[in-house]
Amino acid sequence: MTDLMKAVVVIPARYGSTRFPGKPLADLDGKPLIEHVYRRACLADVEDVIVATDDRRIEEAVLGFGGRCVMTGSSHRSGSDRLGEVARGLDAGIIVNVQGDEPLIDPEVIDAVIAPLRGAAPPDIATVAVPINDNDHYGDRHVVKVVTDSEGTALYFSRSPIPHGWKPGEGAALRHVGIYAYTKESLLRFVTLSPGKLEVLEDLEQLRALENGMRIAVVTREGFTGIGVDRPEDLERVLKIMLEETF
Repeated sequence: MTDLMKAVVVIPARYGSTRFPGKPLADLDGKPLIEHVYRRACLADVEDVIVATDDRRIEEAVLGFGGRCVMTGSSHRSGSDRLGEVARGLDAGIIVNVQGDEPLIDPEVIDAVIAPLRGAAPPDIATVAVPINDNDHYGDRHVVKVVTDSEGTALYFSRSPIPHGWKPGEGAALRHVGIYAYTKESLLRFVTLSPGKLEVLEDLEQLRALENGMRIAVVTREGFTGIGVDRPEDLERVLKIMLEETF
């Protein structure tokens, strides 16, 4: 029987990347990038952390540092599909998708995104957003914005500046951070759905959930930036932050 309160972190990791091939195995302070993500996730209030990959080199690295790894199919279109394959074999009721290129992921943020799913009226999905404080982020199409209702439930995600007319210091504008917690049932439903019109227009997978009536709770966190590694030059920037932090 599935334990509805049990949470498991799954970290999808693939070797191929247009901008940074082999990224999960890139050296960061003497360890592969994926190890930093894994060890941070293990500090959250979860029962297990699993790396999901279709590449034996990544599997070997994860097993080498004592982590848990599950091999998946190689035809998945997205990390969510890879997540769904792993979820089918778990008895956990909550599945958390942590990106494999987030070596600075805060375990408290993982706990925060899980919390709504352990509440009395859990949403289908929970995610994280941080306040926008400047016009540069507000107008940047690479910064995904989200607007919510008065209860913190997502109304819409967009690459466009939303809400319209926002000015610095007014609050309300939120930058979406790509970490998700799903109920197992919702995740397995999500991966069966076809991409929707809004998802295709915005190139945002989470809109598929909204287009199909799924409820997404948005947890607002001050100060969390969700710094990821997209290109080789990002490693130096992340290492500098790691050496300066007191975490």
